[in-house]
Amino acid sequence: MTLGDRLRNEGYLVECAADGEQGLEKVGRLPFDLILLDVMLPRRNGFELCRGIRQAGLITPILMLTALGQTSDKVAGLRIGADDYVTKPFNMQELMARIEALLRRAPVRSPMSADTVEFGSVTVNLRGTEALKDGQAVNLSAREFQLLRYFVEHPGATLSREELLRQVWGYSEKMFTRTVDVHVASLRQKLEQEPRQPRFFLTVQKLGYKFKP
Repeated sequence: MTLGDRLRNEGYLVECAADGEQGLEKVGRLPFDLILLDVMLPRRNGFELCRGIRQAGLITPILMLTALGQTSDKVAGLRIGADDYVTKPFNMQELMARIEALLRRAPVRSPMSADTVEFGSVTVNLRGTEALKDGQAVNLSAREFQLLRYFVEHPGATLSREELLRQVWGYSEKMFTRTVDVHVASLRQKLEQEPRQPRFFLTVQKLGYKFKP
């Protein structure tokens, strides 16, 4: 039984692509709630396809399936726009939990009423799910934007990695907190003027992170 068959048995509507080129064509033509992306694809590998999807401006959540065990490969996938990854061979229950977490869109209670937030040279349109820096659109993955949204909706609050993991990713396992660090680093790289000396996305030693507009 293929992975597609197993997902269909779980009640999901599944569309498959035989290679990276076909995958990019389908992603550009059809609406998807989630993209499961195997790294080892012919014609265009998963990293190239993930990069192409994000460069096209699509923010659909991407879950990468990889047999590569090195941390550097996983981090590379997250940095080019993937929202999560599962290493093969994987447990089907774990995969389903990751899929459900990415599809989950729990409403966040916001203390803010404005749809637009500005800090430094950055403007965030919460309703339009868009971020601008110096007037230019910033290419953010769906998970990066969700993390950014959570930060700007909780200005000045010290947010633990566990809270961010739970509220933004829907996970509770501490083993995934490195995912939070990678995404915060990516936000700094894309939105801060000096990523190595951040003004807005601050580290609170031994506690987590703080957004200081």
